[in-house]
Amino acid sequence: MAKPRKSLIKQRSTAFIRQAGYCYYCSYPMWSENPHEFALKHKITLGQAKRYQCTGEHLKAHKDGGTAARSNIVAACLFCNRKRHQRKDPPSPDQYKKMIENRMVQGRWHEVRLN
Repeated sequence: MAKPRKSLIKQRSTAFIRQAGYCYYCSYPMWSENPHEFALKHKITLGQAKRYQCTGEHLKAHKDGGTAARSNIVAACLFCNRKRHQRKDPPSPDQYKKMIENRMVQGRWHEVRLN
């Protein structure tokens, strides 16, 4: 995974707070600073908690001219962010969010359910 851009740190933190700590795509809680506390709270392993780490996500990709403006940055869990960008032709954020919502209803997205 690419090294996080320093320019996104503040925007990612702002988005995390704005979204009350929930992923833009899957609406699951994320952690920003303490994976140990998150794992204990949700009764999961540290390895499982890693997928819920907060990342900054450009709604309009940086490579397509998207900026680090507050309106273009959302917080997404590491799992959702990686899965979107591993696709050969990543869908738009809105399309991806709908796809994840459908998979969540079917129980086919996160293998680790949080309580």
